[in-house]
Amino acid sequence: MAQLESKRTNSGDAQIRPPLSLYDGGMQRPGKFEHHRFLGDKRTQVVYDLDELDEEFAPLIEDLMAAETFLCFAPDTLAEARNRGYKLFRRQRERLDH
Repeated sequence: MAQLESKRTNSGDAQIRPPLSLYDGGMQRPGKFEHHRFLGDKRTQVVYDLDELDEEFAPLIEDLMAAETFLCFAPDTLAEARNRGYKLFRRQRERLDH
C-alpha cells in the first residue's frame, strides 16, 4: 500500500495528500497542476478531469498551457467548477452518461 505524504500549509497545519502514484488513470498532470485534478479553460468554459483524461487528448492540455488561459479550482472538485459555470469536457460527460 502506498504511503501518504504530509505537507505543511501556510497556517502550519499538516495536510495529508495521497502521492501522485495513486492516480493510475488518465494522463500525467502538468507540472504547475500536479496537485490539482480539475483544470479549466477560460476560453471555452470547459473543465478537464486530468485523472480521467485519456492521453489522446494531451494536445488539448498542451495548447491550454501554451495559451495560459487555464484555471484551477478551490476546492478541487467538479462541483466547484460547475458552480463557476464550467462544463465537463464533452468526451468525459459522455463517459459518465453510459
